[in-house]
Amino acid sequence: MFSTKGRYALRIMIDLAQQQSEELVPLKDTAERIGVSKKYLEIIAKDLVKAKLISATSGKHGGYALTRSPEEYTVGEIIEIMEGPIVPIACLLPDAEECPRVESCPTLPMWKEFAQIEHDFFFGKKLSDLVH
Repeated sequence: MFSTKGRYALRIMIDLAQQQSEELVPLKDTAERIGVSKKYLEIIAKDLVKAKLISATSGKHGGYALTRSPEEYTVGEIIEIMEGPIVPIACLLPDAEECPRVESCPTLPMWKEFAQIEHDFFFGKKLSDLVH
């Protein structure tokens, strides 16, 4: 399950992509359009800026902008930045200790297959796919 932080990050990115403007987009405008508090979006936007998915300029004419074209972002990268690795079970996390039952676990192949399907799905979707 994805948190509101991951879902709202995606909504911020979609909103910025939809503006198709050379102007920076004030976060208060995005907050109004997507129906989420500006204060909560500030927390999320800070993480997106830190990850270099968006840029920010403060001041009277400040705001936010995508750092790339919408076609260059995958939904998977946006979600993973906010949520961490997209995996269905803890033993598939990149930094997980090897499970002592890895050789005898009858469900592990199923979970690995599901993880691959999930990964391919989210990394196969572009931000531009969600804009239209």
